Amino acid sequence: MEIKKSNIPTNTITRSIIDLEAQTGNIYESIVIISKRANQLAAETKQELTRKLADFSSTTDSLEETFENREQIEISRYYERLPKPILVATEEFLQDEIYYKKNAAPEEPVVEAPKKRS
Repeated sequence: MEIKKSNIPTNTITRSIIDLEAQTGNIYESIVIISKRANQLAAETKQELTRKLADFSSTTDSLEETFENREQIEISRYYERLPKPILVATEEFLQDEIYYKKNAAPEEPVVEAPKKRS
C-alpha cells in the first residue's frame, strides 16, 4: 500500500477486536504482526526522509550560521502530515495486504534425569 496515495485517516479510530482477531484467531498474534509491519514502515519512511534531508546538510556546521531552507521545511511538514505507521499497518492488516507466516513451534527439549554413578 502506498502511504502517500492512500485514504488512511491521520487520526486514530476505534477498531473492533473481533475484526483484528479474525485472520489469525489470536488478538495478540495480530497485534504482533501489525507492530512488526509498523516498524518496517517507520524504518522505510525514516530512510527516505534522511535521504531527502541529506541534500540540505552543509559541510560546515557553525552555531552562528543557521539557515532556514524553505524546501527543507516543506519536506519535514509533508512527512509530519503522513499517517502514522501503526495506522497504515493496521489498515493493511484489515485489508489482508500483509503477508505473514506462522513459525512452527519448536520441539520441546527432552530433559533426562542425571544418571547415578555406581
